[in-house]
Amino acid sequence: MDADRDTDFMLRLRQGDDLALNALMREWQTPLLRFIYRYIGDESEALDLAQETFVRVYQNRASYRPGARFSSWLYTIAANLCRNHLRWERRHPAVSLTQDAGEEGDSPSSGMDSLPNPGATPATAAEQNDTARCVRECIQALPHDLKTVILLFEYEGLSHGEIAEIAGCSPKAVETRLYRARNILRGQLERLVRG
Repeated sequence: MDADRDTDFMLRLRQGDDLALNALMREWQTPLLRFIYRYIGDESEALDLAQETFVRVYQNRASYRPGARFSSWLYTIAANLCRNHLRWERRHPAVSLTQDAGEEGDSPSSGMDSLPNPGATPATAAEQNDTARCVRECIQALPHDLKTVILLFEYEGLSHGEIAEIAGCSPKAVETRLYRARNILRGQLERLVRG
């Protein structure tokens, strides 16, 4: 993704060219949706939050600083929306009327996390799915600051500097948060394997 092109689209959007938002959405919808899905673990909610993120981009287009990375600004908006969404859900728990009691909340067939290995045996594929599910559950349990940095670094491939802009901290703090998140995940996964 080209940072100069993103800045150009944002400048055009600020000047009233609403079609520039469509170009940004085409460019960023998939990575943004992946990040949000991994953060909250619900595909339909992720779609809603991705749309809300682009609504916020449009509403706040005048406050965009051309010297800043668009990706950092976009992920900051998305991370804040995710955190607020999960806070709201904790305060207003709901019971699904469409799920059975033993069914999991996220859609394993969504294709948003991984594609099956075509050469894998059914047993290997099932084991890989179980491992991926355990990792997702452990990531979901992380606090916001740790979850954000681990998702942006491990899954979105952002640098410590880019993550620092999004998280509002220093690159050294990002390094520390990654270390803490990995240690927590390692401990949780070891307990799951032993149990």
